[in-house]
Amino acid sequence: MSAAIDPLRNERPTDVVRRLLDTAKAEGRTALTAPEAKELCDLYGIPVPKEGVAKSADEAAALAGGMGFPVVLKIVSPQILHKTEAGGVLVGLTDADAVRRGFTTIMDNARAYDPGAELVGVQVQQMLRGGVEVIVGSITDPSFGKLVAFGLGGVLVEVLKDVTFRLAPVSRDEALSMLDGIQAAEVLKGVRGAKPVDREALADVIVKVSRLVDEVPEIAELDLNPVFAREDGAVAADVRVVLDFAARTPRYRPSQEQIVRQMNRIMKPDAVAVIGASAEDGKIGNSVMKNLINGGYKGRIYPIHPKADEILGYKAYRSVKDVPDDIDVAVFAIPAKFVAQALTEVGEKKIPGAVLIPSGFAETGNVEGQDEIVAIARQHDVRLMGPNIYGFYYTPKNLCATFCTPYDVKGKAALSSQSGGIGMAIIGFSRSAKMGVSAIVGLGNKSDIDEDDLLYFFEQDDNTQVVAMHCEDLKDGRSFAEAARQVSKKKPVVVLKAGRTALGARAASSHTGALAGNDRIYEDVLRQSGVVRARSLQDLLQFARGIPVLPTPKGENVVIITGAGGSGVLLSDACVDNGLSLMAMPPDLDAAFRKFIPPFGAAGNPVDITGGEPPTTYQNTIRLGLEDDRIHALILGYWHTIITPPMVFAKLVVEVKEEMKAKGIEKPIVASLAGDVQVEEAANHLYDHGVVAYPYSTETPVAALGAKYKWARAAGLL
Repeated sequence: MSAAIDPLRNERPTDVVRRLLDTAKAEGRTALTAPEAKELCDLYGIPVPKEGVAKSADEAAALAGGMGFPVVLKIVSPQILHKTEAGGVLVGLTDADAVRRGFTTIMDNARAYDPGAELVGVQVQQMLRGGVEVIVGSITDPSFGKLVAFGLGGVLVEVLKDVTFRLAPVSRDEALSMLDGIQAAEVLKGVRGAKPVDREALADVIVKVSRLVDEVPEIAELDLNPVFAREDGAVAADVRVVLDFAARTPRYRPSQEQIVRQMNRIMKPDAVAVIGASAEDGKIGNSVMKNLINGGYKGRIYPIHPKADEILGYKAYRSVKDVPDDIDVAVFAIPAKFVAQALTEVGEKKIPGAVLIPSGFAETGNVEGQDEIVAIARQHDVRLMGPNIYGFYYTPKNLCATFCTPYDVKGKAALSSQSGGIGMAIIGFSRSAKMGVSAIVGLGNKSDIDEDDLLYFFEQDDNTQVVAMHCEDLKDGRSFAEAARQVSKKKPVVVLKAGRTALGARAASSHTGALAGNDRIYEDVLRQSGVVRARSLQDLLQFARGIPVLPTPKGENVVIITGAGGSGVLLSDACVDNGLSLMAMPPDLDAAFRKFIPPFGAAGNPVDITGGEPPTTYQNTIRLGLEDDRIHALILGYWHTIITPPMVFAKLVVEVKEEMKAKGIEKPIVASLAGDVQVEEAANHLYDHGVVAYPYSTETPVAALGAKYKWARAAGLL
């Protein structure tokens, strides 16, 4: 907030805000009056019309005459927030007599609407004309905190819900992006002869509103509705400010340095304790022990059991406090009712991390039990993973700290899930597709460790190139957004947010106590944070697999080369769906392609070489596409023919790709293969050699390429 002095009261801005808030709080109000809201807008430079408050009909007429007709009259009452419903608004009054009559009408309507309401007077306001009605506002989201909103104004915002959100405060560039983020963006640019609105003025209003709500945390909601956006500025006709004076307990968050230090010990431990280790088959503690041993983990393993002296060949201890050496992480495989006592011992042993497999906490309504273990963890500086999880895998250490099936296919993708079932799907897909992972992590109830902790760990983990996350909620959406914005500059972050629909949100809530937020908020904030959003589990898995394989494109120009016209059409549609730009073919490049395709083929984009062409046609056209600097990515559509069988096609693509790589040319290439079952082997061969390829699908390879592009744009690499 600027340090300028308010010339009317000789007050600094902070004093003005404090006075307005203290007055409202002392009077037991949860909203500012219209004059108070105007004072706040003036303080922050938010343009509002000329106005004044009249206590009598004659005073109203005098005010109107001073500012010029026509005018708007509005009731001023701390108890009447929705003025129109109370008959407390009159518009278009054009002379003094109309204003006098209007004053009386509004006061009578207000008394009838709420006989107990305090009627301060009537606000006389300069009437605005022309322009596009938009809304600029702010809400306070339970997860993301202060958000600024923009959309069409008036009643349209309620009917069409054409609104976009950003975390407050926003930069001018982010504010300008909001103007293009609504479906009716073209209206702002001028339609049917209307002049375009002043985008800079409108963005300025958004920036100032975002700064206001960020600096005044007591503002729970703010509406400027409508804002008249014109060619020569933007003015807010009506201002509504709702307050919330409830004290908020900030969520516990360690520093990033603390997070990384403790997460490194948890994820890459040299010593693991298994609390509840068992020699009995079928027990969770037995499965955890076997996975650690059979998975090839080379660190120290300490079984903890109240009675056993030895478990599966390892010396057992009654308590972690009896272990003579340091321990990095303790895996809990005991019933929920015993967790608190064992966790206290973990804290006293100064073990930095606890992996809580047991269920029976907040997800079953046992919130007090979960709060208890969180308090113990805070007291002893122990980070908690879970409870209600399957554990985690970290393949570079051959670590399977889980009761699920072992997994040892190493790769560069790190995945997490809030659900055990989704975790198992990740394991199965990864093994089937030979994707290879660096880590698979269960988060469950997320009593402590959540997605932003994992992001900071994976950011500095040399074994991870891409992070893919399934979540049902974000306990602290703002912390996640801050982490994702930082990490996505270096590594792609893919998120599958469950509960996109109203029914899905209810299912998510019943599953892990997750409170699903407004999906439009998630959509906009994830994009603002540089996250690639997956719409399905299949998307999440395919993006995690494909993004690390594809080189980062150097530009937006995409060219389709296909042996089947039908595939070319579907691939073109998929490009539009995934935000890819089909290159407008320059005449010289068009002529160059035509040298290699038959007369009845089609150059342009897609380049249709037709299905009856020999392997050399594929080779020549793909080579040309890779050699020309104006082309930045290739999409290949293959059609199974006897002339060019599937494996012949796959090998020649790899051959050309490697030939170009030897010359220093690398571009993302994806392929769609249509044909009999032999295309499956060909697609696998291509994928193994750096070409993201799928049989029987035109959508999936293009979606993977689109995901790579979304990340590259957000990271500023294009």
